[in-house]
Amino acid sequence: MNFFEQFSVPFHPAICYSGFRNGQQPGGIVPSYQEIKEDLLMLQPYWKYIRLYDVDEHAQTVLDVIRKEQLPFKVMLGAYITAEQNNSNCPWGGGTYSPEVLEANKILNQEKIDRLIAWANAYKQEVFTLSVGNEACVDWTDHLVPVETVVEMVKKVKQQTTQPVSFCENYVPWLHHLRPLAEVVDFISIHTYPVWEYKNIHEAIAYTEANYRAVADAYPNKAVVITEAGWATQSNGRGIPPHHVNEHLQKIYFDELAQWTAEHQILCFYFEAFDENWKGSEHPQEPEKHWGVFTAERTPKLAMQQAFAGIPTLV
Repeated sequence: MNFFEQFSVPFHPAICYSGFRNGQQPGGIVPSYQEIKEDLLMLQPYWKYIRLYDVDEHAQTVLDVIRKEQLPFKVMLGAYITAEQNNSNCPWGGGTYSPEVLEANKILNQEKIDRLIAWANAYKQEVFTLSVGNEACVDWTDHLVPVETVVEMVKKVKQQTTQPVSFCENYVPWLHHLRPLAEVVDFISIHTYPVWEYKNIHEAIAYTEANYRAVADAYPNKAVVITEAGWATQSNGRGIPPHHVNEHLQKIYFDELAQWTAEHQILCFYFEAFDENWKGSEHPQEPEKHWGVFTAERTPKLAMQQAFAGIPTLV
């Protein structure tokens, strides 16, 4: 099932966008209107669809910039729901909370879902799809939410908005315990990261395609979208062998992914636009910090250097 045919929208490349710069982070200092405008003007020639993770101050500013500056972006807007259930399987030990925190999170999540609905209706021209969460059901998550709860969230959002509704998750859970959720979403959103699964660059695009095909074959009557796929450029060895990542390898994956998704008309949000130094550990080579095709200082990495030199690229 082709997303573009199902929802009658044109094919364009897509990218995940989180504009937090050095010294900024969610819940702290956030990017200004001018900083976000600068970012979006950098992205505008190459991507028309962007994905936002949460209904927070950052997303509000992004939507305002797009509207006020009349930028030609369409946004996948998400609500980042937080833990409603403890998860002892979280490998970094972040999945355990007090009963009070879990109860407070339930209230917070409902507030986020209500805000998602409100913004979807207030920004109908800018927002073209919605997601009720991000990696909240996979077995390693630190913000676990029961599948049945997510199902009810999807139903609520669908009843009160007009945009197609999904849930963004690693590809694996869609093959088994997310089947009840697959029945209610308008389309399925998967994340695929070959390098996190110890694949080298020569195996990468075939593994990405296999992940996609496994889910698409399981749900032949649902459009399947890739809402995250990317390649890091640095690693301290935490989860990713350092020799598997650098800017040259990122460019190979970036180009191959762009070509494959264009050939098969697959909506794919590349992860991600800019490096985010607030993420992960304090180690400067922490891989969580280094997924952007631009550095945190907004310098183009190898994947984008030809584009910024005026040479056409696949995007």
